[in-house]
Amino acid sequence: MDVVGYDKIIEFTQKYPDGRKSLNSWFQIASKAKWKNLAEVKQSYPHADLYLCCTIFNIRGNNYRLIALINYRTQGIQIQHILTHAEYDKDKWKKDCET
Repeated sequence: MDVVGYDKIIEFTQKYPDGRKSLNSWFQIASKAKWKNLAEVKQSYPHADLYLCCTIFNIRGNNYRLIALINYRTQGIQIQHILTHAEYDKDKWKKDCET
C-alpha cells in the first residue's frame, strides 16, 4: 500500500522515541501489504478497529494509537493522527473520521 504521512511518524517519535521501533515496524508492514478489507488488516493487526471511515491501530502494546484512512480500492493509506492513549481518549480525532 502507498502510505502517506511518514512525516507524522518522524514528528511523533521525536517527542516519544520509545514508539519509534513499533511505528517503523507498522510502516514497513503497511507499505508491503495489499489489504483489501478490514479482515485482512486484522490478520496483521488483530486489534485494529474501525471508527466510521478511520482504521485505528494499537501501537507499542496499546500505549499509542495510529489513526489512518485506508482506501482499499486505490491501495492508499493516509496517516491522520498518532496519539498517546490520553490524547486518544479525548476523542478530538473523531471529527477527521466523519467524511
